[in-house]
Amino acid sequence: MRLLAFDCATIRCSAAVWDEGTIRAHVASETPHGATEVLVPMLDRVLAEAAIGLQDVDRLGVTVGPGHFTGLRAGLAVARGLVLATGLPAVAITTLEAVAAATDPTARRNRAVVVAIDSKRAEPYLQIFDEALSPLSAPVAGEIDDFVASHRLPSGILVAGDAGPRLAAALRRAGHDLELARSDPQPDAAVVAALAATRAPVDGPLRPFYLHPPAVKLPAAAPS
Repeated sequence: MRLLAFDCATIRCSAAVWDEGTIRAHVASETPHGATEVLVPMLDRVLAEAAIGLQDVDRLGVTVGPGHFTGLRAGLAVARGLVLATGLPAVAITTLEAVAAATDPTARRNRAVVVAIDSKRAEPYLQIFDEALSPLSAPVAGEIDDFVASHRLPSGILVAGDAGPRLAAALRRAGHDLELARSDPQPDAAVVAALAATRAPVDGPLRPFYLHPPAVKLPAAAPS
């Protein structure tokens, strides 16, 4: 199976071509001003580096959130366009899953993985996984201290994600034994591709997964 995968849900945009377990091309770039202008050139670049075209791709893998509204909107617009143009099946991966899956299996042994992703707001995105990466909690956007107080956590914890240091501080205050993951704290297309190879494609259109309502709202209709 050959996949084209991409992510632009947080502060970085990445794309990758995955071919039967091997990453044949990969590119990533910080996107402080949004992913709209960089994503399509990235996809062109990884396809060229892998020496394939879209006609050689079997499926797409894309993050659907939670994340930053602008990046999610850009990524899903591109994904929907590709699905419409090519008929390729698409697999939806959450950013929390991608960050958890990037952690070292040895570091996860006998530990729960708690992912904390910066949301650009006071409440990061949070979720708990077991060492096999099965979810132990629902994904939430919440205050870290409230999250720590309201969840029963095992004795060993591996903390991942770019908001991990904030979470680790709260966990230590609560007396938990933990380790900070040395893995990539951002979602990455290479991990998205590997996950997408094991999942069923979505049935229907790709939809964003929001935990915060979009900060941008449509203006109220003028009175008639």
